[in-house]
Amino acid sequence: MITLNNGVRIPQRGFGVFQIPPADTQRAVEQALEIGYRHIDTAAAYNNEAGVGAAVRASGLPRQELFVTTKLRNGEHGYDATLRAYDETLQRLGLDQVDLYLVHWPNPTVDLYAESWRALERVYADGRVRAIGVSNFLPEHLERLAKESDVVPAVNQIELHPTYQQRELTRLCRERSIAVEAYSPLGQGADLEHPAVTAIATAHQVTAAQVVLRWHMQLRHIIIPKSVNPGRIRENFAVDGFALSDDEMRAITELESGNRIGNDPRTFALSQIR
Repeated sequence: MITLNNGVRIPQRGFGVFQIPPADTQRAVEQALEIGYRHIDTAAAYNNEAGVGAAVRASGLPRQELFVTTKLRNGEHGYDATLRAYDETLQRLGLDQVDLYLVHWPNPTVDLYAESWRALERVYADGRVRAIGVSNFLPEHLERLAKESDVVPAVNQIELHPTYQQRELTRLCRERSIAVEAYSPLGQGADLEHPAVTAIATAHQVTAAQVVLRWHMQLRHIIIPKSVNPGRIRENFAVDGFALSDDEMRAITELESGNRIGNDPRTFALSQIR
C-alpha cells in the first residue's frame, strides 16, 4: 500500500482497463479481483466504466476493500462541466463515490484544467471522492495548480517505464508529496526485450514483465499493468517473491532512452468523447 498525501491508502498494484472493450471489461476485472487485485483503474474516455462497476458489484467484496480510480475527459473540462461529468461517471459506475478522480490530461489548448481542478476540489471538500489527482501533468501544469489552488494533487499518473522515466517530473512530484503512478509500466511490451531485463529474469527464474514491475515497486511507483489474458493478469500480480539488487535496479534504470510511446501532454487535445 502507498499512503497518499491526504492519508488515504492506495494499493500499489492496480489493474488497468485501457483499451479493454466494454463487452470484455466485467469479465477481465472479475478475473483480476479473483486473483487478488484490489485497485482498478478506468476512465470516462475508455467507455468501460459500466463494466468496472458491474464487476465490483458482482465480486461480493466489501466496497471498502476496493480502490476505484477514474478520470475526466478532455471534452468535459471547465468548472460546471466537470461537476456534471463526475455525477455521470458515478452513474455509469453505479457507485456513490470513487476513491480517486483524476484530470486525465491538461489539454492546454483549451486552457481549462485549472477550472476543472477547482471543481475536483469542490467534490473533494464535499466528501464525494476520497482523493483527487491528475494524469499526464508536466511541471508547468503542476506549477500552475500550485499557484491557483489549495489542494495538492494526491497522484500524478504518467507514462513511465524503463526506457521513458520522466526523471525531472518524478522528482518534482516526490518533492511535493504527489504519488507517482505509472501507466504503460512495461513500455507496452517493448521494454521486456532488453538483454539487461531478460538476464535479470533468468537469474531470478521469473518473467521479464515481473522484473520490470518489481523495479517499479521498489521505486515506490503505483503500477497499473493491463491484460485480458488470465495468465498474464496473474503473472503481473505475482511480484512479491523476489527482490532486485542495487546493481540490478541500476541496470534497468540505465535503459532510459527518452522515447515517449504515448501522446505528448503539451499537444494532446482530443475530446475523448465518442
